[in-house]
Amino acid sequence: METNFFKQVAQMGVTGDLQITIRTGADGNWLVSVLLNNKGCGDNAKQVIPPLVLKGSAEELDNGFFGSITPPLQQTSELMVNMEAYLKAQEEAKKQSAMEKEKADKEKKEKEAKEKKYTEAMKKADELEKEGKHREAWMKVPDVSEYPEHEETIRKRKSELSAQFAPDLFRADAPDTQTAQ
Repeated sequence: METNFFKQVAQMGVTGDLQITIRTGADGNWLVSVLLNNKGCGDNAKQVIPPLVLKGSAEELDNGFFGSITPPLQQTSELMVNMEAYLKAQEEAKKQSAMEKEKADKEKKEKEAKEKKYTEAMKKADELEKEGKHREAWMKVPDVSEYPEHEETIRKRKSELSAQFAPDLFRADAPDTQTAQ
């Protein structure tokens, strides 16, 4: 006796394990329960899907078994595959969200640290100026290339400090060096 049962199962193209239970009923008919279980699907909602139950004589089941189970099992298989794809996409979205948040937090911390460093350098320059150490104060003022957002303030501060320790030789009120000699 030759059957094509497994060829027909393969042609259904479902993803997962088919669990088939065959039982003889009280009235001489057969009860066939078919359950598709996809262990790759992590969604617990798959547990709600009931088995497909067919009842009939041996001849009726031989003639209509695959025609009756193929469409619903293909739909169930597709549903489980989509549920797993959805869960994976959701997990990826969470990761991306966490990565973006972490990236934003990191950038914020770096910016705050840079601002703090700038503020401390300017305070140190102010302290040194109050002590009369204008040249050292000028050295403590941060470089414009490191803080381009504070360019105007830095240039102004350096100019003020340099005027304290290095007089401008080209100013109109500068002393005449030849007369002094």
